[in-house]
Amino acid sequence: MRVPVVALCCLLILPPALPSHSELTFQLADNGLQCFFEEIQKDVSFHIVYQVITGGHYDVDCYIEDPTGKVLYKQAKKHYDVHVQQAEATGVHKFCFSNEFSSFTHKRVHFNLHVGNEPPLLAVMGERITALTQMESTCVSIHEAMNSIIGSQSSQRLQEASDRLHSDDLNHHVIYWSVGEALVLFVVSLGQVVLLKSFFTEKRALPGAVTT
Repeated sequence: MRVPVVALCCLLILPPALPSHSELTFQLADNGLQCFFEEIQKDVSFHIVYQVITGGHYDVDCYIEDPTGKVLYKQAKKHYDVHVQQAEATGVHKFCFSNEFSSFTHKRVHFNLHVGNEPPLLAVMGERITALTQMESTCVSIHEAMNSIIGSQSSQRLQEASDRLHSDDLNHHVIYWSVGEALVLFVVSLGQVVLLKSFFTEKRALPGAVTT
C-alpha cells in the first residue's frame, strides 16, 4: 500500500496554479492561412513546438506577433521547429501558420503551446535551506518521470499519426496503380485474343465471285 499513499501525498502538496498548455492538430488548406490567439502577460515565457504531419513536402510557414503587431518569430517552409521566448507586452499574441506558397496541397499540422513557467512542485522548495525529506524527494522524482512520459507519449502519437497517414496514402496509390494495371492487362489480353482469332478465321469466297 506504499505507492498509493505516496501518490495521494503528492496530489495534496501540488500547487493549485499550473501554467497554460494547449495542444492541437488541424488541417491547413492549400493557399490557406490559419491563426490562433493566446493572451500572455508581459515577461511571461512561452514555448511553442510545431510539426507538419502530412502533405506536400511537409513544410509550412509560421510567424508570431505580439499585441503591438511586432513580429517575434518568423520562419518559412519549416517541417519542425521549437521556439521559446518571453512576452514583451501584455495582451493577445497571434500564432499563424501559412500554406499560401502551395496551390494544390493541403497540410496537417500539429502544434503545442506552453505558456508560463512551471511553479515549484512544493510550495516551500524555493525558501527552505534544508534537504528534502524522503517523501518530498519521491514526489519530485515521480513528477519528473511523469513529465518525461508525457513528452514521450506526445512524440509517439505524432510519429504514429504520421506513419498511419503515410501508409493510408501509399495504400491508395497502390490500389489505383493495381486497378490501372488490371485494366491495361484486360485490354492487352482482349487485343491478343482478337488478333489470334483473325489468324485462324477462314476466308470464304463470296457467292457468284469469278475466279480466273
